[in-house]
Amino acid sequence: MSSDSKPQAIESTPVDTPPVVHRLRVLTVNTHKGFTALNRRFILPELREAVRSTSADLVFLQEVVGEHERHSSRFNNWPQTSQYEFLADSMWNDFAYGRNAVYPAGHHGNALLSKYPIREYRNLDVSITGPERRGLLHCVLDVPGHAEVHAICVHLSLLESHRQLQLQLLCQLLESLPDEAPVIIAGDFNDWQLQGNAALIRRDYLHEAFERHHGRPAKTYPARFPLLRLDRIYLRNASSHDPRILGTRPWTHLSDHLPLAVEVHL
Repeated sequence: MSSDSKPQAIESTPVDTPPVVHRLRVLTVNTHKGFTALNRRFILPELREAVRSTSADLVFLQEVVGEHERHSSRFNNWPQTSQYEFLADSMWNDFAYGRNAVYPAGHHGNALLSKYPIREYRNLDVSITGPERRGLLHCVLDVPGHAEVHAICVHLSLLESHRQLQLQLLCQLLESLPDEAPVIIAGDFNDWQLQGNAALIRRDYLHEAFERHHGRPAKTYPARFPLLRLDRIYLRNASSHDPRILGTRPWTHLSDHLPLAVEVHL
């Protein structure tokens, strides 16, 4: 190269910025460990097809099995992976699992399937006393156009006194999050007397999707003849649209709970 030669400019390739996401399709379902009501039949493969048909961006799962040695040898169609990985398949790129109940044959808990990256997650043990183990699975999501979006998968106690304490822990978690961050809380609250719901909606920054649109939380249990309002979707710094109970076949035969779906606008 001659001394008077000038270096050539290097052209930089522009980095594509993903479009801002303003809507998230949310589904919550208690999977009943992959069995029909009363444990009559193992139907996780059918449940996977039904969940995939919703095209949800976020799927909140309760009572999902991480491992069960006896069932894996007993059922020919038991997946080789954990149930949440089997459900995620190739449709949800990220997933997180919070192990709650541990027993000699294996364990189960809550899980989140996400089409967006899960930046970090933690499982908070909110068990009170006795054999009943419960947790809050808290995930921080990278959703394009937002600094962070928080998702909390909930499964609370069967006992009212325990639930009230667990709701206090949930509220402490909420208060620890950035004030402006969108938060989606979904799962099985076991709150058939609605005392927990009354405590939550007193906080003016929260609303429950079905109560906002239909006046009361949704009836989801038992799946075939729903009488109790156990499952919920609460939002902070986000709005709910078109909340739906998935109350027809095949859903009525895939668990003892009916799933809930809603479109969340950020």
